[in-house]
Amino acid sequence: MKGLTVSRVKPRFTKAYSFGLVTGLFFVLSWAAQFIFQMMSERNEAEQHGQVFTWSDFLPQFFSSTFENWQSEFLQLVWQAAGLAFFYFWGSSQSREGDDRLEAKVDRLLSEQGIDPAEFDYREEEEVQG
Repeated sequence: MKGLTVSRVKPRFTKAYSFGLVTGLFFVLSWAAQFIFQMMSERNEAEQHGQVFTWSDFLPQFFSSTFENWQSEFLQLVWQAAGLAFFYFWGSSQSREGDDRLEAKVDRLLSEQGIDPAEFDYREEEEVQG
């Protein structure tokens, strides 16, 4: 494109990775909250039964509940990401609608530049066959 210059200034670390940093902060805070509240619950339960709180009883239970939570969350995430990619690749009605819309926009831009969109499709088919 004529007259278009692209700036290659590297953004600050915090700006470039802000989503990851915020997600990591949420993760650490929620895991710390789970640790604290589960420890309080375990101490209260031990106290009610006349037992002493021990870390050797608490830590396996804490990690077990952590991995159970992660397993269910990762299963959801994998299904959402992989399922979405699969259905997009497969060509669900939603992805086809988006493709048709995108193609209409590209055709309009080509027409505005004086290029016949049908001619472009023909050239594209030749490149694929050649």
